Amino acid sequence: MNHYETVFILNPVLSDTQVKETVKKFNDYLVSKGAEMIHTEDWGLKKLAYPIQKKKTGFYHLFEFKVAGDVIAPFELEFRRDDSIMRYLTVKLDKYAAAWAEKRRERVKATKN
Repeated sequence: MNHYETVFILNPVLSDTQVKETVKKFNDYLVSKGAEMIHTEDWGLKKLAYPIQKKKTGFYHLFEFKVAGDVIAPFELEFRRDDSIMRYLTVKLDKYAAAWAEKRRERVKATKN
């Protein structure tokens, strides 16, 4: 199983309920394919560096998970099929990036407490 990180941007016109449902849909999709969800983060509404689909903001979300490599292509296909997703990026983490992600998770956890 490989270690991956996906960041995706949701359309800013969605309600909070729609955003939560969409995030849950993709989370459930990964779990149904045998993924081990390590961490999820909601980064909230952020300003985009450049307009996407004539929108200047978007809801950012991060998934960190472990799954077999053949699940990624169908997972990204689901992103392309969903109109509420404006952009996404999935990155395979090597051991150094995974260690850095763990430090980042600890730092986020420390700031919440």
